[in-house]
Formats: sequence, structure tokens, C-alpha cells
Amino acid sequence: MAGKWLATVQQTSSGRPVFLENEIECSLVSAVDLECDELSDFPSLKSGLLILTTHRLLWLPPDSSTSSPSSAVSLPLSSVSHIHSSKKSLKSIFHSPRVRFQASLNPGPRSVAITIVMRGKGDCDAFLGKFWENWRARAWEKESESESTRSGRGGDSQSKSGSANVSGGFYTREGAVRMVGVSGILRKEQEMWESTDKSLQEAFLDLNALMSKAKEMVMLAEKMRQKLLSGSNSQTGTTNDEEMGSKEEMQDWLLSVGIISPVTKESAGALYHQQLSRQLADFVRIPLERAGGMMNLIDVYCHFNRARGTELISPEDLLRACSLWEKFDVPVMLRKFDSGVMVIQNKSHSDVEVFARIKALVTDPDALRTGISPSDAAMTLGIAPGMAKEHLLTAESKGLLCRDISPDGFRFYINLFADINTDDVYLIKDHSMYATWVRVASASS
Repeated sequence: MAGKWLATVQQTSSGRPVFLENEIECSLVSAVDLECDELSDFPSLKSGLLILTTHRLLWLPPDSSTSSPSSAVSLPLSSVSHIHSSKKSLKSIFHSPRVRFQASLNPGPRSVAITIVMRGKGDCDAFLGKFWENWRARAWEKESESESTRSGRGGDSQSKSGSANVSGGFYTREGAVRMVGVSGILRKEQEMWESTDKSLQEAFLDLNALMSKAKEMVMLAEKMRQKLLSGSNSQTGTTNDEEMGSKEEMQDWLLSVGIISPVTKESAGALYHQQLSRQLADFVRIPLERAGGMMNLIDVYCHFNRARGTELISPEDLLRACSLWEKFDVPVMLRKFDSGVMVIQNKSHSDVEVFARIKALVTDPDALRTGISPSDAAMTLGIAPGMAKEHLLTAESKGLLCRDISPDGFRFYINLFADINTDDVYLIKDHSMYATWVRVASASS
């Protein structure tokens, strides 16, 4: 029923909406109803999450991770024809805050009144202000925005300051008496403070311009990455390995440049950590696949902050976002090893497969004599030595390996104690790992 009047919204595996190109998230409000009294068959949208972006109004069901994808709907801001201002009355004190606007829905040009009912703790006035701001900005009509340079501003200020000091004596060019003595000192100090204040204002303007340009660069990088992905899919048979390697390297670089619409405390409010957790789950999916299904939490923190650009998060926010994955149906999880090292891994990641590769490495004839180090395991598993050491220690706790600590560091060997008979330690069973070790030791000696 929702598809008749409202467009459906695609969602990621974590329940986050899939945004359009250059679409930026601006505000989130929980426990929101959408009502339309003029349409009898308007869908029942109760207690959902309302997301205001630069292009659309998105409504997601309360538990978006378990609901069907067709439950999430959207309304483009381009269809909104008028937003009613909020009226304070005695009746509004005892009712949930409401925002009414006129919009033209899909079938036909008829304009209907739609009401946003906020049953949660959202700030209605703040949301209405951002609603007005994004509707008037009409970002969907602007394919690219470029700010004009202020080339003449510096020259004008220099010419003004230079002309003020050309004439000397007690009189200025305009014939006014110059300030001398204490009054002149105070006047000169005041002018200096005014000049400093003006310089600071111009500096902040330049900083805002830089941040806006940074967002444009992020959008450009995303477009280039999509073109590279489409190009590699369509020309797989005509490119050689070197060209494919360079394209993959460029894709990795563009992927780490930035997230177009990062979740911020200003836009998400009380839902900040919840939405940050969902966005993080979507972000780490590709890096985890390329890292073998597991990444150190510190590496994830660096990658995620680099992708967010100027909207950095603290380590506490990252840890809290990861801890919320237990409440959501997302394909990733936070894991803590016995040593205290915390990692992020796919739920489909299996330690059994890792242990099988470690066992194949440690039962190699050379490894049976000299053992393996975390660096050897890191090269085989394709992961960092620190992560490889954690896997080796876990395999040791499962009884698969034994550890030897020497001045050269940790060395791990296959556990032979399971094949040794305690009643007769000299008994060697045929086709056992102990028998293989004896043959290798005898051959080397």
C-alpha cells in the first residue's frame, strides 16, 4: 500500500537507508507518525524513525533491521509545495507536537496535507527550522555548487589601510584633527583590535569554504569510484593483471577518502550512537572482506575517522557503537581475545578455518623442527603479526599448539602430548604426528 502513494527506500544490511547521490543527512527524529486524513488508503506509518535529508523525507519502521525492505518509504522534498508554520495554542500543550505540510503525491497532481506527529522527545521547532532550510535550499536542483573567490577583498583592505597612513601631521586628508597622546594610543589600539577581529572572521569564512570544498571532493571521489567499479565489471576480459591491480588500488584509495553523509551528533541527536553503529557496520563490510574477515579495533578507528573527514569521533564513541551491534541484526561483531585485544570480525568468520591453516603451516617438515613465529603465521594468513599472534595464542588455548618463549621471542610448535602414551612414553604409534616428528628429527640429525 505504501508504494501507491510513497516511494520505497532501499536499506543496507544494518538497517540504514541507501542515500541518493550527493544526498546528506540533516536531522533524525524517533517515534514519528505520518498521517494524511484526506486519503483513506494512506499507509499506516506509526512510531518510526524520520530522517530529513537535503533531498527527501525518509520514514523507517521502528525495527528496521528485521522489517521488510518495502516498509521504509520516502517523500521527495521537491513534491512539497508549502510548509505550515507551527501555531502555539492551549490544545497543542496537551498533544504531541505536529508539523503539517502540503505535498503532491505520485498518482496525479493533487496536493494533500500530510502531518508529522512527534510522539518522542524530539525538538519540533529545531526540526521545523531544518525542514524549512533544506526545502528552500532546493539542493536537488543544484548539480554542482561553486563559491565565488574573494580576490579583490585583500587588495581593497590593503589600499584602505595604506591610504589612511599617507598623510602626516595633526590633520588627516579629510581635514579632521588626528588623535594624539593617550587618546591616540587608545584609538590606535582599538583599530588594531578591530583589524584582528576582521582577520579572524575572514579566517573562519575560509575554513567554512574549505569544509564545503572537502565535501565536494568526497562526492567527486565517490563518483570516480563508482565509474571505476562499473568499468572493471564491463571490461574484465580486456584488461591485464597490471591494469586491474592499479584499478583496485585506486578503488581502495577512493574508498578511504570519505563518507558523503556521516552521522553527526547535530543531525542524529539522541539517536547518535545507534545510527553511528549502523553506519559503522555498513562501512567495515568491504575492509573486513579485504582483511580476511577480521580487523584490529585501532585500525578500524583510523580508517573510519579518515573516511569521516572533519566529522571525527572519539574512541569511546567507536567502542560504544560497536557494543550496540548485539542489539541489531548486522553481519559484524565485536570480539575480545583473552589478552584484551579487541577486534571486529564478520559473523561468518570461523576460527576452525583459521586453525586448519595454522595446523597445515605448523606441520610442515621445517616447522616441525624449528616451529613458527607470529610473523610466519601473518604471512600465511595475510594479516598483521599482532593479529596472527592472537590466533596462535587462541590455538594454544584449544590444545592445538605449544609455546616456547626464548630471548628471540615466541615460537609455536604442534602439540605432540596428545600422541604420547603416559604409560609408555617410548611407544610411537604409526601414522601419528609424533611419528612424523620423530622421522623429521632423525633425518635432520
